[in-house]
Amino acid sequence: MAISHSSLRLRDRLSTLGYILSENRLHQVAFGLFALLILAALFAPLLVPHDPLATNPQDALTPPSATYWFGTDQLGRDVFSRVLVATRLDMLIAFGAVGISCVVGSLIGAVLGYFGGVVDTVTSRFVDVLMAFPLFVLAMAMVAALGNSVMNVIYATAIINLPFYVRLARAEVNVRRNMGYVEAARVGGSGHARILLVFLLPNILSPLVIQASVNLGWAVLNAAGLSFLGMGVRPPTAEWGILVAEGARFIASGQWWVFLFPSLMLMLAVFTFNLLGDALRDILDPRSRT
Repeated sequence: MAISHSSLRLRDRLSTLGYILSENRLHQVAFGLFALLILAALFAPLLVPHDPLATNPQDALTPPSATYWFGTDQLGRDVFSRVLVATRLDMLIAFGAVGISCVVGSLIGAVLGYFGGVVDTVTSRFVDVLMAFPLFVLAMAMVAALGNSVMNVIYATAIINLPFYVRLARAEVNVRRNMGYVEAARVGGSGHARILLVFLLPNILSPLVIQASVNLGWAVLNAAGLSFLGMGVRPPTAEWGILVAEGARFIASGQWWVFLFPSLMLMLAVFTFNLLGDALRDILDPRSRT
């Protein structure tokens, strides 16, 4: 039976992916940790041993034990259950914000890089001014104006991430807009929209995906930071920033577990996305490999 050309290409890509992963253990760790985060986010309600919102005053501030693996907080709530359930919310915020900013920013940047002109110049200067501001402070201002809610945190995080994708897509399309395959598409009768969507955007997906993987870690930190300051998700919702803020009050009194485990989970998520960015760069950009 003849094997189709697409099947051969898929087999070659899978073979290349397997080779890259086998040559670098950190890439294996990155994908393994990423898979664990996704599984935790998907199945957290089924995995928690206790109700993350149920209070139990008689067990308040209990240290880690066989019953409470990460101990309990000041209201007797199981810290392990709250940390695990918070994974779903933080992943929702991160992927939602980065997804919106990547799609919208890439389209805007691609249009600017393709057409150029006065609009490109004015918009590029506006993006430069926007990036000159401390982005976290800008996110705080937007959430304060819009109100504390999960969707507003997603929107604020998406908006402050837009400049990264606008600049990246603009630069990549600007380099490619006069290449041979684009000129051939123009001669063949393709309109501007088709050239952008079919010929240019698919060819700049690699740097955009790498940028998105890095921004996922930053989005998690942004959401946690807003909640830590009381400007993000509201208690009693389980979210890593809220858990860290609640636990910070008990460090001096010796109840270290209330603060430690949410902080470690937050650190692990950011570390995972940074490693994932390096792995995707090596996979999608052969020039970066040694």
